[in-house]
Amino acid sequence: MVSYMGAVLYGFVGIVVAVMALLVAFQEKLVYVPVLPGLTKSYQVTPARLHLLYEDVWLRSADGVRLHAWFIKVLPESRGPTVLFFQENAGNIAHRLEMVRIMIQRLQCNVFMLSYRGYGESDGYPSQHGITKDAQAALDHLSQRTDIDTSRIVVFGRSLGGAVGALLTKNNPDKVNALILENTFTSIMDLAGVLFPFLKWFIGGTGSKAPKLLNFLVRSPWSTIDIVGQIKQPILFLSGLQDEMVPPFHMQMLYDKAAAHNRECVFVDFPNGMHMDTWLVGGDHYWRTIQQFLEKHVPEIP
Repeated sequence: MVSYMGAVLYGFVGIVVAVMALLVAFQEKLVYVPVLPGLTKSYQVTPARLHLLYEDVWLRSADGVRLHAWFIKVLPESRGPTVLFFQENAGNIAHRLEMVRIMIQRLQCNVFMLSYRGYGESDGYPSQHGITKDAQAALDHLSQRTDIDTSRIVVFGRSLGGAVGALLTKNNPDKVNALILENTFTSIMDLAGVLFPFLKWFIGGTGSKAPKLLNFLVRSPWSTIDIVGQIKQPILFLSGLQDEMVPPFHMQMLYDKAAAHNRECVFVDFPNGMHMDTWLVGGDHYWRTIQQFLEKHVPEIP
């Protein structure tokens, strides 16, 4: 009996050690995917291919990393709202150009698309600490421009971009006027247990009942659930109910946490929306929802 229990104990310890080794060695590769399988790191298309008016912007993050971005304007002299767009974790900003093209047409807004460090033409390697600095550099750049209305800056983040955008919005109440979150997770710790079920026995987020034995090893927790309750600006939550990557209840939890402290929160779901195509299948309803949100919270001032 003793030998059997000892074997079970050794087996459990072996599993924990193996999981620890995997988390230490490969977690950034699991969280960040700058290059899609079968494609190169470089941009496949540029805004010019879609006949968009744009400029290449080069920034320096606070730690010196060189970053690339596209600033796309609806019109040369447009004073409409400016959307600071943060993408999902997989691929680069070129893969979001079709969505951004429609955004510009439907919302009559400018769009600033940042390549996180390690993505696209930006230098460095992605991490939460680094990407947080990258996002701040992008916002600081926009806040100093003289060709836009800096009182109408809106942060828009999808999936990982929502975690990036929420943290940036919380840290900059005087620079960001509103926040839009789409198909965003509560935290990497919660999402890990969804994508890799065996991990739910070792790590978990704020609301999880998991033992959380290995939370201390997670270098990019992106705990959005702990951030949204501190945001004072208006927030629009866009949730695709067929999301195959982030369970839709994550978005509902984020909304509930935010709405408990912020009366300017709106939750809209799209029954057929999946993780990457909610903007597409949502159609006119999707864009009208965002348009009404912008008209209410970042109106044009004559």
